[in-house]
Amino acid sequence: MEINGGDCNSGDKSQAETSVLSSKVSLNHVGEVTLTLNSDGLSWKSLDSGDNGGSTCLGIKLVPDIPTEKSKSQACLWIVAMYSFGHKDLQTCQMWVNKINDSLNKEVGRPRNLLVFVHPMSGKANGRRTWEHVAPIFARAKINTKVIVTQRAGHAFDVMKSTTNEELNSYDGVIAVGGDGFFNEILNGFLSSRHKAPFPPAPSDFLDTLRNDVNSLDYASNVACSETHYNKESDPLLPSSAHNELGLSPLGTDDGSHSIDQEIEYLLPNQRFRFGIIPAGSTDAIVICTTGARDPITSALHIALGKRVCLDVVQVVRWKTTSTSKVEPCVRYAASFAGYGFYGDVITESEKYRWMGPKRYDYAGTKVFLRHRSYEAEVAYLEVESEKKSSIPDGSRMFGKVRSLKRKKCERIICRANCNVCNTQPVYSSTRCPSATPDMISQEKRWLKSKGRFLSVGAAVMSNRNERAPDGLVADAHLSDGFLHLLLIKDCPHALYLWHLTQLARKGGNPLDFNFVEHYKTPAFTFTSFGNESVWNLDGELFQAHKLSAQVFRGLVCLFASGPEV
Repeated sequence: MEINGGDCNSGDKSQAETSVLSSKVSLNHVGEVTLTLNSDGLSWKSLDSGDNGGSTCLGIKLVPDIPTEKSKSQACLWIVAMYSFGHKDLQTCQMWVNKINDSLNKEVGRPRNLLVFVHPMSGKANGRRTWEHVAPIFARAKINTKVIVTQRAGHAFDVMKSTTNEELNSYDGVIAVGGDGFFNEILNGFLSSRHKAPFPPAPSDFLDTLRNDVNSLDYASNVACSETHYNKESDPLLPSSAHNELGLSPLGTDDGSHSIDQEIEYLLPNQRFRFGIIPAGSTDAIVICTTGARDPITSALHIALGKRVCLDVVQVVRWKTTSTSKVEPCVRYAASFAGYGFYGDVITESEKYRWMGPKRYDYAGTKVFLRHRSYEAEVAYLEVESEKKSSIPDGSRMFGKVRSLKRKKCERIICRANCNVCNTQPVYSSTRCPSATPDMISQEKRWLKSKGRFLSVGAAVMSNRNERAPDGLVADAHLSDGFLHLLLIKDCPHALYLWHLTQLARKGGNPLDFNFVEHYKTPAFTFTSFGNESVWNLDGELFQAHKLSAQVFRGLVCLFASGPEV
């Protein structure tokens, strides 16, 4: 009788109590043990008087000298372990098999049916091999998988968007075998027709322009509470050209009617339906931040065991008007990062060298750094009351004083499994239209502005730890606290910017402790560029926007993960 190991904590238990079952059996490489199955799970204890207890793993208590399902060299890395128990009576063995299977079937939270997208060209073009490597784990866990190997860019987006809610409800989740950009494509396909929420406030100068047009006088008071509509034009996220009096389309199908599937409302957030990522990309920052390891086996075990962690998602809206002065917003979503300037230029440059694989980012980054381009822009962000005390001038900062969010390392609260910060507030919230525009200050919240020439503008949804930045862009950013970390890198000498980048690449570095770096914690911001423009980088995907606004939705989606443990 074989029992396959995995996580140190199994999925959510059923309320029904499991009757206690105990037998003396033999365990390979250990000898005779007492095997026990109860409401706490499966455990065993050696009958050898020389052994003193054991450790718990997957509800199984293991003696210390047996390899566990946690890697001893990397605490967050999980491995598959197998334990063979035996008994001279075949019926006793079969009874144990049946009881263990019954106990597993009663557990709530483990997936039974999954939709899997495989990106064959992701990273080093090893997406298909990565899936073949982890597929046996899902087969042994008796998880049914429908596998789709994508054939073109946007394939996964089209499938997710066109899948009816009724069909989607037949799955427990969707798995992406690829990188951050591939997950972004799947996430956008999922949310594009299902997330119904007010737009974030538009940039104030955009609204000023509209106020001068008699056809858009009512826009300023209504746009922030309008809904998004999508069609299948060249840009899959571009709204339909059929507009109402505000320049926005109503909910429904492209012809204005309501489809049958719209009757089956898909509520967000959805605690049952989760996303999973099997890392096969060039960076895999989301996986590292949610599991603690960039490892396909670890991620597969998180999924098979039904782990759950909520994730913030930022809604990004590009604002523009048509030749007839109709408002045409374009909506995208990002789960880890939105960056402009240096971050966008690196992605744009790297697209020319895809044949280089992941090394293209180092090459492209070097070329972009040597150009040292800055861009004139204005950023407005929503002030957070709780951060006012932290956002004060600090004389200890290098080369001058600047208003920015600053904490000592000892004061940082790093996001971990069962994070108190992420679990404190209600799971779902957004900016909820605190004001229609940054220049209309509300009593409770107010908009602040920063204008100048920027080397980069970034908004981190999570820490974004990766192999090139071991602490990430913001070490104490959280997975589900409802905030963005706005990073404004002002124009500065080449040498100082290099110093900033080297601090990012160093474990325990201080990349934010420069006077040309501004760091603000906010739920929403707007952006307007002037003159020469760069491009936005959303989770590794390109997005062009001259005028843009963004807001974060707390815990909008759930992942098959538990957060890094150390």
